[in-house]
Amino acid sequence: MTRPAVLVTGGARRIGAAIARAFGEAGWHVIIHYRTSECAAQELADSLPEASTVQADLLAEGAAAALSQQLAGQHADWRCLVNSASVFEYDDAASLDPALAARAMRINAVAPARLAQAFLAHSRADARTVIQVTDQKLANPNPDFFSYSMSKHALAATIPMLAKAAESPADRIYGLAPGAILASHDQDEAETERSHRLNLLARRTEASEVANAALFLASGTLASGQTLFVDSGQHLLDQPRDVIFLAREGAGT
Repeated sequence: MTRPAVLVTGGARRIGAAIARAFGEAGWHVIIHYRTSECAAQELADSLPEASTVQADLLAEGAAAALSQQLAGQHADWRCLVNSASVFEYDDAASLDPALAARAMRINAVAPARLAQAFLAHSRADARTVIQVTDQKLANPNPDFFSYSMSKHALAATIPMLAKAAESPADRIYGLAPGAILASHDQDEAETERSHRLNLLARRTEASEVANAALFLASGTLASGQTLFVDSGQHLLDQPRDVIFLAREGAGT
């Protein structure tokens, strides 16, 4: 294969799918990771110029190392990893759900950290880029989705640590922090439209903007360790609750 390869975890659906599509249309070989969404992953792969799918439960012991060894053997120029797979479930600062918290930490923080380490250990590309998809909540926290937010803060902490530990000066570790992009939790479309305009520009941030930002980061232009926010300025606000609930309460920015 002559195209550079990118692995997008959770690449079959939502923002992961948008990122996979953007890389494919930009000339990359896209490896679409899924856990259970086989049909969606294959349908997306079939729509791209060059793509493949891979199934893995990244929570399983040894899965990250096994997957990275497999892909490094198949793709001599596997140069980018986008950790997009995530869970977004509700609890709050007054009532952390221990089981939910453990699940969020494992899927949203530990699994992408382990996969990033394995990718950097096994990829044979001359320059490697890891993109950890975090959240604008890093800079604009609120008490809702407590375990989710906690896990994304943990993931964000891996970015400067991995950047400082990188053996090659050509390697890059980045964060990509989206704002409210797609309908989530139990939103309907009308509520989504209202809530997603609760930012400085009063506009909806599109999934394609996040995908294009991932492509930009994959170029390695920025110094390693940085996080790029794609949220129409939402992270610059101080919002007391998640925008889902602000929209329901009729609150503005």
